[in-house]
Amino acid sequence: MYLSTSRAADIAGDTPAPKGPLRAVPGTVFALGLVSLVTDVSAEMVTAVLPLYLMAGLGMSPLAFGALDGLHQGATALLRLVGGRIADRTHRRKLVAGTGYALSAVCKAALLAVTTPWSVAAVLAADRTGKGLRTAPRDALISLSVPPQEQGRAFGVHRALDTAGALLGPLAAFGVLWVAVDGYEAVFTVSCCTAVLGVVMLALFVREAPAPAPVPAAASPRAPLPPVRTLLRLPGLRRLCLTAAVLGLFTVGDAFLYLLLQRRLDLSAAYFPLLPVGTAAVFLLAALPVGRLADRLGRRRVFLGGHALLLGACLLLLAPVPAGAPLVVGVLALLGLFYAATDGVLMAAAGPLLPAELRTTGLAALQTAQALARFAGSLLFGAAWTLWGPGRALGLAAGGLLVSLAAVAVSGGLRAGRSS
Repeated sequence: MYLSTSRAADIAGDTPAPKGPLRAVPGTVFALGLVSLVTDVSAEMVTAVLPLYLMAGLGMSPLAFGALDGLHQGATALLRLVGGRIADRTHRRKLVAGTGYALSAVCKAALLAVTTPWSVAAVLAADRTGKGLRTAPRDALISLSVPPQEQGRAFGVHRALDTAGALLGPLAAFGVLWVAVDGYEAVFTVSCCTAVLGVVMLALFVREAPAPAPVPAAASPRAPLPPVRTLLRLPGLRRLCLTAAVLGLFTVGDAFLYLLLQRRLDLSAAYFPLLPVGTAAVFLLAALPVGRLADRLGRRRVFLGGHALLLGACLLLLAPVPAGAPLVVGVLALLGLFYAATDGVLMAAAGPLLPAELRTTGLAALQTAQALARFAGSLLFGAAWTLWGPGRALGLAAGGLLVSLAAVAVSGGLRAGRSS
């Protein structure tokens, strides 16, 4: 599939490079994409059944689920900064990322032992800790593997492989629920085994460039790692963090959108895991083309357009559209395009702004700003759902997203350019 024709192949292995549309993607990107594919199968098996498991199975209220969804999005976001700083200081990005993957695998096994909503929440918090540790080092490995002008494409390839796992995970959950007697426990068991496979693949197939050799004391010593405050002097990064936070505050979590769709369609619980499949399929098809488009038109402009697509999905759910195939296809397609235009594109926009020695820390800071904003947004949405119902909560979120999009556009917080 996507293998290397560049010097990065020396890092990731000696596999012959393909030609044509498969060219020029470093082996590191491809290997990490495969690890993410397998890990996402595991994660999305759980995510696909979690809303119904908690709200219908364990009786969690919408407000409590909003808090849990926010926790899932950002309660452990500050650990991204810790993981990023450790990875930059030690030059062991693979090791830090592997620790995060291993912790998440352990948490999948722990789901088999918990039976109350808040014990599940504690396990999910630990799982998010693993994600917080691994995401920035993984993205830094990708960013450092390619030149600035190809960042969007590299992240598009990785996110396409990652999303293939997001596509397969709900299908696997659906299959397990269809045949298993014990239902949710069987889903958690298969998810755990798949997560362990992802850790093994990371250890065996992902290669990291060696750390710079130490310089003898008599010679000019290597400069120490710059302090984190150096990042605050980068105006481009400050704008990106502010933009991601403002828009993240009004980003409605896809779990809430799926619950709203399920209510509109009166969908059986057995078919609920299939809703994320449509989103993942669109994301999979669009990730690479949108990444390449962002390299040409400007990554920040595409990022802003992605949030406009999410606004469209919210408005479609609010519109008096018959509960049928057009509604489902429209919402899931817009949600998939939203992820394609925002997830990897944001990292691609930030990568060229950051010095190599602070790449992981800088990406972690950006991810933290976005995750904390989404955490707050999920809490607010859950509270609005509890107080005023799902329809009004979605209307308030759509209005807030529209205002924030207009504010960002007017303020110039997303100045477009080919490489940013």
